[in-house]
Order: sequence, then C-alpha cells, then structure tokens
Amino acid sequence: MKSDRSKATATLVSSMLIFGTIGVIRRYISLPSAFLAFARGLIGGGFLFAFTSLSGKGKGEKIDRKSLVLLIVSGSLIGFNWMLLFESYNYTTVAVATLCYYMQPTVVVLLSPLVFKERLTTKRSVCAAVAVVGMALVSGVLEGSRNTDIRGVLFGLGAALLYATVVMMNKKITGVNAYRKTTIQLVSAGAVMIPYLLLTDGFNGVEFSATSVVLLLVLGIIHTGIAYVMYFGSMADLKVQTVAILSYIDPVSATLFSAFILKEPLSLLSVIGAVMIIGSAIISELTEGK
Repeated sequence: MKSDRSKATATLVSSMLIFGTIGVIRRYISLPSAFLAFARGLIGGGFLFAFTSLSGKGKGEKIDRKSLVLLIVSGSLIGFNWMLLFESYNYTTVAVATLCYYMQPTVVVLLSPLVFKERLTTKRSVCAAVAVVGMALVSGVLEGSRNTDIRGVLFGLGAALLYATVVMMNKKITGVNAYRKTTIQLVSAGAVMIPYLLLTDGFNGVEFSATSVVLLLVLGIIHTGIAYVMYFGSMADLKVQTVAILSYIDPVSATLFSAFILKEPLSLLSVIGAVMIIGSAIISELTEGK
C-alpha cells in the first residue's frame, strides 16, 4: 500500500541520515580506530541479537556450515573495513573519506567480470571511468590541495575495497535471514579486532572520557543496531532499486554535514568530483535495474 511505502521510504531515509553522521561522531571520539571497530561490532551485534530474539525474526533458522564460514569471514572484513574508514577520518575531511569509501560500487563493477564472469557493459565501463576521474578530483591530487592527506584517501579506498569484497561475498550467501546474517557479521567484526588489538597492544592506548563513552554507545546502539534495524525493516515494502538509489543519501548527507557542522573546506573541484562519483553510481544502479 502507498502508506506502507511512504513509511518505509521515511524509515530508509532516516537510517541513511544516521549513517551519514558517523564521520561527525568519530571526530569527537578520542579512541583508536581499531578499538572503535571492536566496540561498534560488539555493541551493535549485541543490540541486533536482542532485537531478533525478542521479535522472533530468524528464530529457529538453521545456517549451513558454508554460509556460517562466509558470514564470519565477511564479518571479519567488515571489522577491518571500519577500522580503515575511522582511520581515514583522522587524516582527511569527512567528505573526502566518505566519498573514497563510496567508490565501493565502482570496485564491484570492475571486479565482477573476474569474480562472477559478468559482462562489463559500455555504460557501466563509462560510469566506472567517470567515478575514477571524480575520485581524482575529490582527493585534491590534481589541484595540489593541502587540506587532504593522501593517507586519508588511501585508507578510504582500502575501506572501499574491503567492503566491495564483503558485497561480493554476500552474493554467495543465500537463504539466510537479513537480521540474522547481519548479527553474525557485526559480532565477527568486533571479535576479529580482539586479537588485532592484543597483538598491537591497542587496549593499552585506550583512555576513556565521559564524552567518549556516551558517543561510543551512540555509535554502537543508534548508528549500528537501530540504524540496521530501520534499514532492513524498510526493505520489505520497497523495490531493491529504490533502496539502492536512496542509499546514496548517506554520502550526500555526510558531505553536507562535513561542510556545515564541522566547517571542513570543500573546493569546487571536490564538489564536481562528488557529483561524478555519486552520479555515476546511481546511473550504474539504474542500468543494473533495467
């Protein structure tokens, strides 16, 4: 029904706006990126586990061994993906880090012929090329921008590569409830950070403040647990293509929040690059939908 679609659209848009503020939240949390990924995964995964247990979503569902292994491995990649993204925020603006991260659809397009033996159409090739040029503009390399540390760009692109790998792995996981699947991946994302933090002595560098604790809970509960519940809850009443297109509210809002809340500089070339990255991704989604 129309009212259900309107409610689902509002819910999805709200979840995207929540995701769009992650970069802003990270700016005010003085904790190591690996520890942030650890806490986000365990808090968010714990929240989703409680939600699925109380709501009965995916209850009694059996997961075969192959799917479970893929979920744990892909979840572990999500943990390192988050760590790289959080680290990217430390070296460049939220807008640049987010737009680097949203090169993920382009990475999937370029790797699909190798991984899934899919044909790379002319339209998708052009979209990928436009996104790459847009990335060059956003990075500030072409204008010798002093506002962008190349390490931030590389961390963002590394996060995009890892997330693209997760997306491709998820295509091989079928027949698993979305909430259950995400719960396992989030817990795995947090758990994989434990040996990493122990090996790098990361736990010793953690110093808590009242602000950090509160924002850490906000990141885990609201930006992960609740946002994912809203995201998946909206899917039942919306077309897959609609979900894909509206998902780009995340990078757009993150770019705007970066400029207006954090007062981070955004040059004209960066704006043009942002339009090229997001625009090419949307056009590619529309092509895929047809």
